[in-house]
Amino acid sequence: MADHAYQIQYRDEFIAGFEQRQSLVRNTVTTETEIKGNQAVFLVADSGDAEAVTRGLNGLIPARSDNLAQNTATLVEWHDLVRRTKFNIFASQGDGRRIMQETTMGVINRKIDQDIITVLETATQDSGAATTASLGLVMYGLTVLGNNSVQLDGNISGLITPAFYAYLMQTKEFNNVEYTNNKQFDNMMNSFRWAGVNWIVHSNLPGKGTNAEKCFLYHKNAVGHAINTGGIDTAVDYNSEHDYSFARCSAYLGSALLQNAGVFTFNHDGSAFAAQ
Repeated sequence: MADHAYQIQYRDEFIAGFEQRQSLVRNTVTTETEIKGNQAVFLVADSGDAEAVTRGLNGLIPARSDNLAQNTATLVEWHDLVRRTKFNIFASQGDGRRIMQETTMGVINRKIDQDIITVLETATQDSGAATTASLGLVMYGLTVLGNNSVQLDGNISGLITPAFYAYLMQTKEFNNVEYTNNKQFDNMMNSFRWAGVNWIVHSNLPGKGTNAEKCFLYHKNAVGHAINTGGIDTAVDYNSEHDYSFARCSAYLGSALLQNAGVFTFNHDGSAFAAQ
């Protein structure tokens, strides 16, 4: 006969697993939400680098046309559906319905970011052979954008991996009070402003943790993102006939590269910071 009867205590409140749950990128691009149909057309207009002219010998001022480019983002429907029986929810630990709702929202938010990142990958300006992050590498990207007449107006975003961020943390220009007012080691976070750029540390960039990471520097007007009117649609409900609950999250979305000149890709070597 046992002389003890241990009791197991299960914590009712669930602990969220480590995964991206919010869209980190959507606000860094030009977004259109008033969409009817399956396409959104973004108009990019400029002079085509025209130069001023003088009056002609006939007394008339030579006329020109503006450079108008229409770029189309085609919307695709994306869904995530979680289903659990009533008994499963009753017998399981934690708030099952809330877990379903939160995880399905996370899936769609990650899809929004991936849609935009996929478009950024199509841009053609890059830093060449992969190297580690440095002040020089950042200035290289900013210079390329500046030479393309991209306005350094506070709408430049940098999308970087944790390894890129780790290298920046080791540069004096990033931390030293002689160069910045921010105490980076006191305020480590996934978004911050430095060198006139809005930086976002993103855990789902191409090649993360390898010697072929892709990080991006881009202006808000370089990429267009469209999502259906009303944005993300969520539904949490119960089916009495088959006795199950479900949570569904849906969105119709698409992205397009509007101006290749406004995107620069850092080919980054982040392999030194990968787990062994």
